Amino acid sequence: MSNTPAAAHELRLPADLRAQVDETLGRSVSEGWVDRIWRRDASVWTDDERVATSIEQRLGWLDAPVDFRDRVEVLQAFAEGVRAEGFDTALVCGMGGSSMAPEVLARALPAGAAGLRLAVLDSTDPAAVHSAVASGDPLSALYLIATKSGTTSETLAFLAHLWQLEDELHDDIPAQTLGQHFVAITDPGRSLEHVPHTDLFRSVFLNPPDVGGRYSALTNVGLVPAALLDLDLHALIDDAVLMAERCRQPEERNPGLWLGVALGVLARAGRDKLTLVIEPAWASFGAWLEQLIAESTGKRGVGIVPVDGETLGSPDVYGDDRVFVRLSRATNEAWQAETGASLDALADAGAPVIDLVLDEGEGLGGEFFRWQFATAVCGAVLGINPFDEPNVTESKENTGRLLDLYRQTGSLPTEEVLVEEPPLRLIGDAPLRLTVAHATAADELRRHLARVRPQGYLSVQAFVAPGAARDAALSDIQQLLRDGTGRPVTVGYGPRFLHSTGQLHKGGPPSGCFIQLVADHAEDVPIPGRHETFGMLIDAQALGDFMALEAHDLPVLRVHLGTDVGAGLAALQAALSQALG
Repeated sequence: MSNTPAAAHELRLPADLRAQVDETLGRSVSEGWVDRIWRRDASVWTDDERVATSIEQRLGWLDAPVDFRDRVEVLQAFAEGVRAEGFDTALVCGMGGSSMAPEVLARALPAGAAGLRLAVLDSTDPAAVHSAVASGDPLSALYLIATKSGTTSETLAFLAHLWQLEDELHDDIPAQTLGQHFVAITDPGRSLEHVPHTDLFRSVFLNPPDVGGRYSALTNVGLVPAALLDLDLHALIDDAVLMAERCRQPEERNPGLWLGVALGVLARAGRDKLTLVIEPAWASFGAWLEQLIAESTGKRGVGIVPVDGETLGSPDVYGDDRVFVRLSRATNEAWQAETGASLDALADAGAPVIDLVLDEGEGLGGEFFRWQFATAVCGAVLGINPFDEPNVTESKENTGRLLDLYRQTGSLPTEEVLVEEPPLRLIGDAPLRLTVAHATAADELRRHLARVRPQGYLSVQAFVAPGAARDAALSDIQQLLRDGTGRPVTVGYGPRFLHSTGQLHKGGPPSGCFIQLVADHAEDVPIPGRHETFGMLIDAQALGDFMALEAHDLPVLRVHLGTDVGAGLAALQAALSQALG
């Protein structure tokens, strides 16, 4: 396969897999997939007219780079006005696609000289809510309320809390002035109507309704925060426009086409665990990719499991279901050398390795578009609709029912404890409960891990506030589990992952084995206008997802970490070491 000027790439495959990729790539060209995608011909994905109509209404991301190139001056003027009035921090309040791209831009690219400090709030843990507010001065903070539907429960809870906070701080000023701290990013029509107070907001940015949340990085969702960060919007969008032009090429070297075909063919061949190896400066891009790929492909019993944040190991710790993708910039030769030996060993052992190297001048804008296009193509290879998310509502509906029960009774359902070994308390699903051994925490963890399927994966779901120390502890647990079981291990914070990988968990290959982490709340935070607090909300979300996994006959074990999450994670790691020893 020849190199493309869109970025240098190398695809190392065993001969049998290369033949399959080449055959499907040739067929995609002969059948005109690229031209049909750009013409909004949904027959690339389905012959069902109803599904086709739905897909045609979700392809606006194809035009986003060109459309938003004309809006750069408006975005820059908005950001300049914000800075001129003394705002120095911005908090993006959203979930899933509404929060992922802003976080990537804030972490992966250096803010401009006039950029605001920008953070993301996408956790309902009361400690996370408190920390997000405390990280800046509310008197000079701008809040971006981002929700495509206008009904995202978590985002509206953030808005209710922040509106009351600002109201209490500005009790002597009119509501119009209070609203100057708020900006909405949503869809027109009913979506906008669902968001309270928008008539008083400083600004409302309406997104194209034909762009789905996870495909919205190159719309207002990503570009409004980028403007506040004082990033070079022209460079970001021009990079995306250039990649979009390259993805119009009706030939095999089309950078989005060949990548999407390769990922889809490899997944069909059983290589459905996509291990992301991303240079450290861009590490946050992995979480965005994880959502895009998992939520787009994980349905109808098929899908690709992205594995983000994993430390590279030797070939003997991996199964035969892996694909490795390395993404780096040509200038980062030291890191390429650092990871090159490991990838060479994996390729020599028969693992597919895709190496993407970006030339000088190529950046995140192009990669946002390339991977969106590749994911759409991958959906065609897998025979699924990459633009819907049919299983996302399951946990939401369970959460709603649990909160209704809480409002009626004042509590959530009582859980049967398998074993209590302070600070840990373990709660099992029905198969574990019905065969309870009342042994040690290590014994129960061993019983649970024995249920990982031969071609399955482990998923650690942490319904706790994110933080650097917790990131490190969860990374250690991820590597411990991988090395001890030989299975891929994904890690996600809840409820964030419910809006991304949650679709894959319930709708994708039924091969996941889940460890859910929850904790007590030292301090809770009320949600104005609601009966439940943030603490109750995240507890209900965790239990709701537990119930959804159980309903799909997927093995799940809940580990209660106590009040001190750090101590709980350390105790869990010790118990896992014993269980795997």
